[in-house]
Amino acid sequence: MAPVPSLPIKVGHIDDVQELRKAKPATVPERFIRDMADRPKVVPNLSSSLDIPIIDLSKLMKTDKDEVMQLKTACEEWGFFQVLNHGIDLNVVEDIENVAKDFFMLPLQEKQKYPMAPGTVQGYGQAFVFSENQKLDWCNMFALGVEPPCIRNTKLWPSKPVNFRETLEIYSREVRKLCKTLLKYIAVSLGLKGDVFEEMFGVAVQAVRMNYYPPCSRPDLVLGLSPHSDGSALTVLQQGKDSSVGLQILKGQTWVPVQPITNALVINIGDTLEVLTNGKYKSVEHRAVTHKERDRLSIVTFYAPSYDIELGPMAELVDEKNPCRYRRYNHGEYSKHYVTNKLQGKRTLDFAKIQSKTSN
Repeated sequence: MAPVPSLPIKVGHIDDVQELRKAKPATVPERFIRDMADRPKVVPNLSSSLDIPIIDLSKLMKTDKDEVMQLKTACEEWGFFQVLNHGIDLNVVEDIENVAKDFFMLPLQEKQKYPMAPGTVQGYGQAFVFSENQKLDWCNMFALGVEPPCIRNTKLWPSKPVNFRETLEIYSREVRKLCKTLLKYIAVSLGLKGDVFEEMFGVAVQAVRMNYYPPCSRPDLVLGLSPHSDGSALTVLQQGKDSSVGLQILKGQTWVPVQPITNALVINIGDTLEVLTNGKYKSVEHRAVTHKERDRLSIVTFYAPSYDIELGPMAELVDEKNPCRYRRYNHGEYSKHYVTNKLQGKRTLDFAKIQSKTSN
């Protein structure tokens, strides 16, 4: 089963941002207004050297040495890359975007038939809210467990749009294949056997979250999604066509906007791969910002090991120069820890870190 909190959680009143935008387009309630230090700043035009790497999967699949090195650099230095020629039929990509948008455009009472219970991460609403005074994201979410079947809450799979279920099934199958292929070449880039992750992960867990960010009259005061790293092994992000630029990743001390590339998918390394590679490949903090006039849609797939798998740094990546940085742990326990804490940078990864015995 998917992890759930053990105690009831009081989250207070949470405005639906689409309804808020319709009724009071110039209003931003206090719970959405960020503290000064957390507000998004206008980013000056950054040099193209700060564009995230681009990987051509068709070249990787021919084991092109330059492309494997590019993948290695992307995982070591960025934790993010955009993948071209990913092999997913563009009609499948378009179909999932259409049903996601159609779902968010349904009347509120229809979407509320599939509520996200406080402290859980499946259904419609806002995830990662654990108190009545917590700041809220300017975003509506719809999230579902997909694989294995035991993590599905079928009551939350909507009957409208009528083709939603079939479309999500087809899309998820294709993304699952992509994740397995990417993990194969990530292993190769580490000098490991290509099938090492597939053998290790068991029946991999796969979940999807659709995010809809309406326009906001004061994008300088709010965040679409709080800064965080992902608990997955790999995350696959599809950005809606004609959406505003919203994804930003933390590179050094700078929030770098990710410019969407036509027909590309954005891939990022999750906490699980950081642990398995003993920190060689790092998960990276990212967030979403909003736009004054344009909305944004994203469809995110999280791919991770089975909940019953025990994980820790791989022996091949631990030596005297690279001592073990993370303890071994059960992946299900980590997943529960992740989904029962608010999004707060990379803090959830402290769960796995071996604390230094020396103090400064």
